[in-house]
Amino acid sequence: MEEQLKNDFEKSFKNSNFSSKSISLKKEFLNKFIKDGLPNKSLENWKFSDINQIIKKEIGDLSFYNDISTPNKIDSAIYLNGLEQNSIVFINGRAEKIDFQFEEKNKIEILDDFELNNNYSEINSLIDLNSAFVEKSFKILIKENYSLKKPLVIYHYTNKKIKSKNINLRLNFILEKNSSLKLIDVLNDISEKNFINTFYSFKLNQDAILKNYKIDNKNNNNIKYSFTNIEHEKNSLSETFIVSSGSNFNKNEINCNLNGKYASAFINGIFSLNKKKHHEIRTSVNHLTELTKSYQLIKSVLENEARAVYQGKIYVNSEAQKTDGYQLSKAVLLDETTEFNAKPELEIYADDVKCSHGSASGSLNENSIFYLMSRGLNYKEAKELLIKGFLLDVVEKITDSEIKNLIKNIVGLKE
Repeated sequence: MEEQLKNDFEKSFKNSNFSSKSISLKKEFLNKFIKDGLPNKSLENWKFSDINQIIKKEIGDLSFYNDISTPNKIDSAIYLNGLEQNSIVFINGRAEKIDFQFEEKNKIEILDDFELNNNYSEINSLIDLNSAFVEKSFKILIKENYSLKKPLVIYHYTNKKIKSKNINLRLNFILEKNSSLKLIDVLNDISEKNFINTFYSFKLNQDAILKNYKIDNKNNNNIKYSFTNIEHEKNSLSETFIVSSGSNFNKNEINCNLNGKYASAFINGIFSLNKKKHHEIRTSVNHLTELTKSYQLIKSVLENEARAVYQGKIYVNSEAQKTDGYQLSKAVLLDETTEFNAKPELEIYADDVKCSHGSASGSLNENSIFYLMSRGLNYKEAKELLIKGFLLDVVEKITDSEIKNLIKNIVGLKE
């Protein structure tokens, strides 16, 4: 693989605009990735999801360079219906369209961002891989006191032109003081056996609000990894919601640093998996100053050899008095072939805090099923109603009513 990496790396600069400094830094990231390799189960954070073995088994040899010089036609069928929206469309890793049609143009800046740093290099080698091979990175700035009028939907689409490719995407968002952004990520693939590696960073300044909804619900046999870092300043708020059901493998990592007083982070999500799919959500919420709050709720419904993993950590440093942190995961296993792994963690160095965590898994309550059958439902209808109620509890945490209804429709929970 090392020779393939180096050859693909050299190809990536033939038509690039990277400075010599950026190229030199990217070579450092490449060498670090070559040294460390893909994450595997010897690493604590990857012991449930050995992506090295998963890629070898499901894809085999990867090509680590994807030429983005050729434009792709946008199929209008990829767009979410019934939602007025701004949009960014990526096809096979290439930005085909950036459209903020509903916004005041002087309130948003979109910059080509070739700046690289090693702030995240120690997280895992996939960040190094992303830094080495990402060909174009965007910085999106929402200016002070501006709230987007309509959601921004980012479409991550792949077509049948690519196979056994590694695609690396990176977006950096800065929300200035008292600004807000509603962001929907839609994953939609008709390609086969690719590895898609995405990195997002958010800087939330004082009083800024981010609402990010990640939707992976279309069946495909690609492998996906996403890392999101959110930096919170005073009185800022982030709400992250994950729908995880479509891809063959998908791991979402969310890291929130609550740096300012009264900052809040809410992370909720649902797994709905079957057909040997393997998905993971891993969260790290770091309470770094006093009077911060976090809430996490993850629910899973699994059948037909599916596997789900939730690793969640709440860290509270010694200065973070009056912290309020909550974390809970629950799973319903519909047959004996499924598996749910949970690793909840609390690491607390302050003494005046309110923190809790918990995890539970099991089958559907047969007494509840029989009760519903006594009310006229058949066995299948009773099961479906209980499953919908189980997942609906999480979807109801979404604070935006329009997007809540959209997601209810997408996951089949519309009343």
